[in-house]
Amino acid sequence: MSAIHGFGTVLYGKMCVTLPIPTTTTDLSKQIMVVTGSNCGLGFESTRHLSRLGVGRIIMAVRTLSKGEAARKEILESTGQPDSSIEVWPIDMDSHDSVKTFAERASLLPRLDGVLANAGIKTAHFVLSEGSEKTLNVNVINTFLLFYLLLPAMLKSEQQTGIPCRFVIPNSALHYMAPLGELDANPILDRLNDPKKANMGGRYPFTKLLVVYVVREIAERTKSSNKGKFIINTPNPSWCKSELSREVDSASMRMAEKVLARTTEEGSRTLVHGLLADETSNGHYLTDCHVQVPAKHVTNQWGQKAQKKFFDELVAKLESVAPGITYNL
Repeated sequence: MSAIHGFGTVLYGKMCVTLPIPTTTTDLSKQIMVVTGSNCGLGFESTRHLSRLGVGRIIMAVRTLSKGEAARKEILESTGQPDSSIEVWPIDMDSHDSVKTFAERASLLPRLDGVLANAGIKTAHFVLSEGSEKTLNVNVINTFLLFYLLLPAMLKSEQQTGIPCRFVIPNSALHYMAPLGELDANPILDRLNDPKKANMGGRYPFTKLLVVYVVREIAERTKSSNKGKFIINTPNPSWCKSELSREVDSASMRMAEKVLARTTEEGSRTLVHGLLADETSNGHYLTDCHVQVPAKHVTNQWGQKAQKKFFDELVAKLESVAPGITYNL
């Protein structure tokens, strides 16, 4: 039933919803935002929207600087914004050290108003990277490593400007059909990193489920915090025509894509909405630019236990990578 519901949300979004083009009445000329994986696809189109809306300084965080520079040039030519409004910085989301180096540099920015952690991968091949399966390492571990490393700068920025920083992680309706057997292990991470047990056919949907869990848990645990405010949410851009699924290319997939998939520009509207959303979006899964109830295996009692169990394992993992990193939350 969850799988049917997930497919239904994709079909409804494609056939019945016209996503609003991002607009805002807020002056963004002094704001600074970061977009990872911004040289192509959803990240590229999101950056173009942010530039069009007049964000004063955008950091395009990319793995290949030459591709980032080419994308930067194209965006500036289309929006007419000054050259100084977009910078290209290196980051490899499959490397703890690269994420640390990027975060250290970003923490020196005078303010931080938004982070779109867009970079992600989808693969059916098991590859171990830094002791973790690569999809898990990129989509979950290093994404939240980036969050925690930037958290002090996010909190400081809110205290100085009064504007809470948004940390946005793209999600997917595929989380409705994630293989829940992957959670039936103790510890969960050991199973996910075991090539003999890992369900790679469902790994991408599963990482999106884990993102929903962690986003909800972070928001819950910071409700009564006096250390400052931030907003974290996880919008679903739905199925978009991009390079994400290039490994599973087929004639039937291309046909389905023509019928069901949005353009990356359309999908990027949902991500920019997440970056501009108010506090009512905090901790939530978003669909079609509004808060959406996630799968029942997130909201029911079983899901709540799984959420807390995985969150505790993730925190332990992040502490092993960067001791003391979770102190600020």
